[in-house]
Amino acid sequence: MVEIELDGRKVEVGEGCMIMHAAEKAGTYIPHFCYHKKLSIAANCRMCLVDVEKAPKPLPACATPVTQGMVVHTKSDKAIKAQQSVMEFLLINHPLDCPICDQGGECQLQDLAVGYGASSSRYGEEKRVVAHKDVGPLISMEEMTRCIHCTRCVRFGQEIAGVMELGMVNRGEHSEITTVIGDSVDSELSGNVIDLCPVGALTSKPFRYSARTWELSRRKSISPHDSTGANLIVQVKNHRVMRVVPFENEEVNECWLADRDRFSYEALNGEERLTRPMLKQGGQWQEVDWQTALEYVANGLQCVTKEHGAQAIGALVSPHSTLEELYLAGRLVRGLGSDNIDHRLRHAEFAPADGVRWLGLPIAALSNLQSVLVVGSNLRKDHPLFAQRIRQAARSGCAVAAINSVAYDWAMPVLQTLLVPAAGWAGQLAAVAAAVAEHKGIAAPVAGAQAGDEARAVAASLLAGERKAILLGNGAAHHAQAAQLLALAQWLGEQTGAAVGYLTEAANTVGAQFIGAQPQQQGLNAAHMLQGGLKALLLLQTEPVHDSALGAEAAAKLGQVDMVVTLSPFKANMEFSDVLLPIAPFTETSGTFVNAEGRVQSFHAAARPLGETRPAWKVLRVLSNLMGITGVDYETSQEVLAAATGQPAGAMTHLPAERLSNHTQVQPAGTSGECSEPVVASIYQLDGLVRRAPSLQLTADARAARGEGVAA
Repeated sequence: MVEIELDGRKVEVGEGCMIMHAAEKAGTYIPHFCYHKKLSIAANCRMCLVDVEKAPKPLPACATPVTQGMVVHTKSDKAIKAQQSVMEFLLINHPLDCPICDQGGECQLQDLAVGYGASSSRYGEEKRVVAHKDVGPLISMEEMTRCIHCTRCVRFGQEIAGVMELGMVNRGEHSEITTVIGDSVDSELSGNVIDLCPVGALTSKPFRYSARTWELSRRKSISPHDSTGANLIVQVKNHRVMRVVPFENEEVNECWLADRDRFSYEALNGEERLTRPMLKQGGQWQEVDWQTALEYVANGLQCVTKEHGAQAIGALVSPHSTLEELYLAGRLVRGLGSDNIDHRLRHAEFAPADGVRWLGLPIAALSNLQSVLVVGSNLRKDHPLFAQRIRQAARSGCAVAAINSVAYDWAMPVLQTLLVPAAGWAGQLAAVAAAVAEHKGIAAPVAGAQAGDEARAVAASLLAGERKAILLGNGAAHHAQAAQLLALAQWLGEQTGAAVGYLTEAANTVGAQFIGAQPQQQGLNAAHMLQGGLKALLLLQTEPVHDSALGAEAAAKLGQVDMVVTLSPFKANMEFSDVLLPIAPFTETSGTFVNAEGRVQSFHAAARPLGETRPAWKVLRVLSNLMGITGVDYETSQEVLAAATGQPAGAMTHLPAERLSNHTQVQPAGTSGECSEPVVASIYQLDGLVRRAPSLQLTADARAARGEGVAA
């Protein structure tokens, strides 16, 4: 440790730390623009100049290492005058845009100009103007004249996103941030540069000119998309969601958001929102009141039960639904006497599990891995924030390896990619296991498996180091040989000391398993129910045409079901549904998600339900009451959560460790056998919200998924 004196106070910091770090530890604010705790040090704004004794001139606090006995003054005349001089230079070319700037009210330059700027400028020359640039549907670069060249956006692309899409060209007053060759900014994390920009140069294109920051009310929430469980701030004006920004949680999403977490809110205000219950009568859809719709559903379910038995009723539920919604859907179906409920719509194999499948290690631990093998995942697009953490690990020397059908660009160094069709994934894992067995002088788990040079390289990386993991992606979870892949991964984990886990697909995949949103006894799984053999089917926030392994065939199959009831925030499944019940999306209801590491995160509604929309847990509770199911008279979602978890609401922060298990009783066996490629949703087709967000659907990734272009 090194001790310095900062404004008359003794401060101890680690060797190699900068003055800025010492100031942060002491709670002393030093004005700055280019410095950011998650980015490398650039020291190009010079706003953080401080007075260091025995130094001939002020020094930048962000780039000056501490030395034993150093004496620093951050508020001396010398420091203040230096900071004022820097501010004067920064404002020379800055336009007087504050009244119309989207950044107004939350602008770092605006705030610091009040304290360090003059009331008038001494600069009388012509101001520079920078031409605007079109870099895609998400980020606006219309006012790049405001840019102060802090280069945060450039460093973010290089260091966090892994793709240097923005850079600085030219010199002096001709310097500007640009994409150089006129490309769009296509990173799945691109929206973070909006938060990083300390002025109004980079702003949100969908939010542009729609509200002032002081008009927005704010509410914490949780992302309903992938399994990170990113913490959000939902900003609302006149009961309408206007913007979503990150809420910092170092253990989950740090201070970042994936673009689908940030921009999917556009779907909440779209034309496809369902605002009143609808019934199909004579082939025509008609709006009805809630009483009529619920009585129709209840009578229909009772008739099916009476004529065909409870086993003719089933429910397909989305893993993007809340814990409370999934619990009450299960209570409804099982209260009728059926066990036909499942959330695994994209799975091809439904082997029983010993416990709740999860990540196998804390999310934060991904940043410190020394070796990782990823099986069956386009990591960067399926789990952008997990990929970001593994990218940081790779920058520190982590050996990353993959088994996939396609050589994806993960924007990080990859030691080895074993490329084979999905039918060969188990064979490649067996080859890696054979290489480990060869190294340790033990029998391989699969007789006859041969280790090539590539498999030996992967095995060597898993045998080295202490912090390592084998991560099974969405493709491995949905694979027809999913149990074999897990058995081989388990053997490898036991022999190498690597953690074994599933990246898990959706916001509540872990919660859905915990709550029992899958057959517990002899119920039908999702694949069986999708064949259309049931007489009545409930669809909770899911669209089988887009969300299931059956794809487009699901419409014809489910058209054979006598009564299909869709509970959705959108006008979905209209070609084969008989009833549409409008339920609230995550911003209009309270609820709970359980992320990949088993973290239980609850949230409140951020906006008033649109039209006659109702929270799904309330709709399911009323349906249960109408069906005569007892014990579901809950008044709040907190009561539902308490019943679901067996603990008072808020008491459970993580799922019990004894419930989390990636262990399997299946033994590694022969890996022969043909199977099709597993069904995995592309980044902007994952759920109904992202599918209906206009700006996200204009991105390169969305266009590539539709066959209209090539993604980055």
